[in-house]
Amino acid sequence: MSSTYPFFLAGRWEISSEPLPVVNPYDGSIVGVTYNATDRQIEDAMESAVAVFPRLRALPSYARADLLRGVRARILAARDDLARLITAESGKPIKDACAEVDRCLLTFETAAEEATRVLGEVLPLDVAPSGTCHLGITRRFPIGPVLAITPFNYPLNLPAHKVAPALAVGNPVVLKPASKTPLTWLKVAELCNEAGLPPGALSVLPTTTDRADRLVRDNRFKLVTFTGSAPVGWQIKERAGHKRVLLELGGNAGVIVDADADVPFAVARTVAGGFAYAGQLCVSVQRVYAQRAVFDEFARDLVNRVRKLKVGDPLDPETDVGPVISAEAVQRITRWIQEALTEGATLLTGGRVLGHNLIEPAVLMNVKPTSKISCGEAFAPLVSLCRFDDFDDAVQRLNQSPYGLQSAVFTRDLPHAFAAFEQIETGAVIVNDSPSFRVDPMPYGGMKESGMGREGLKYAIDEMTESRLLVVNRR
Repeated sequence: MSSTYPFFLAGRWEISSEPLPVVNPYDGSIVGVTYNATDRQIEDAMESAVAVFPRLRALPSYARADLLRGVRARILAARDDLARLITAESGKPIKDACAEVDRCLLTFETAAEEATRVLGEVLPLDVAPSGTCHLGITRRFPIGPVLAITPFNYPLNLPAHKVAPALAVGNPVVLKPASKTPLTWLKVAELCNEAGLPPGALSVLPTTTDRADRLVRDNRFKLVTFTGSAPVGWQIKERAGHKRVLLELGGNAGVIVDADADVPFAVARTVAGGFAYAGQLCVSVQRVYAQRAVFDEFARDLVNRVRKLKVGDPLDPETDVGPVISAEAVQRITRWIQEALTEGATLLTGGRVLGHNLIEPAVLMNVKPTSKISCGEAFAPLVSLCRFDDFDDAVQRLNQSPYGLQSAVFTRDLPHAFAAFEQIETGAVIVNDSPSFRVDPMPYGGMKESGMGREGLKYAIDEMTESRLLVVNRR
């Protein structure tokens, strides 16, 4: 039986005349009903964020850290309920949903630590005669109200990567969660409220695209942080005016498997990185370039492992691959697969529609670089394979993508590892693991169409603060 979820507006719970049903992608049932915030409610949230900013920024760092620890403790206590809610509204397998909650715990723990170590510098200025007896001191200050817009695929931890660092330095946040998965953070907002977050420091507002555009354009926000598709992200940048913009956009992660790679391990990590959450990750493995000497072994083992993946009910702890998010996603994915086959690719396994929003994990070979499956963001349970002879050629082919979020190289050759680091045009190069590898405190973000700026708690705090200089004449 579904429940009603009011949204969280500056410390109070509200509804509107615009109900927003949230649908379970696996069986089409209604998980719950929340509401789209109206223009008046959005204005209230913005005014409250502006009003609370002086109070929030004045909190000592220990108090901000204590608030974040309080939220973390409540998330830990609600771990199982949050995991089930993530699975219900997103279709993510329950074991992956539990892992997402655990990652969110680390996100808040690290944010609490970073709240106490936002550091500056002391600068000697006597490098010129005019600077004699002068001393410079830098310090970082919170930038002001933050607008956060997040996608459906990590409904708990991706918003946490925006909200937690903002609160760590004293920035109030208005969060617009994805319309398909807003309920998880409405539950977290309740936990934030219980932890004593000042009214106005956080609002969680499901709303329409048009109203979200109004938020983006409003100059009372000093930063917009967006995770989602590249076309939408770059439109946000154009509309944001003079405010700072942090974009974590799409990807179609490439992997190079070198001749000396540990092939069984590379296969295992490719399966984990390519088919987790039905491939609906911006760093999901999409393209694999395997050296000719190991290609046949890699392809055979990959197909065998993929065929053993359990597809089905995401609430079953044994399920590896659950549904994609919607029927529209199914139609797009199957169309892209068929287009690749028409253009000459070979389907080694999978690709069938198995049930409501369920797609059989697919492996393709010899996909043309111009096929959507190769140059676009598939966001699907599929991986394409190609051979290569020369390592430098593999790097060039990987770089043909318009995206540049994360990539991976499986190799025992140290010069090849460092050549990949220097030459591959992605925000991170992962050696001997999947490009989907992420530990939450590490810097995370991309190049090219994959965005600008970096997340990861310390690095997000840098984006969400401004450095100021104090010069003191000691005469």
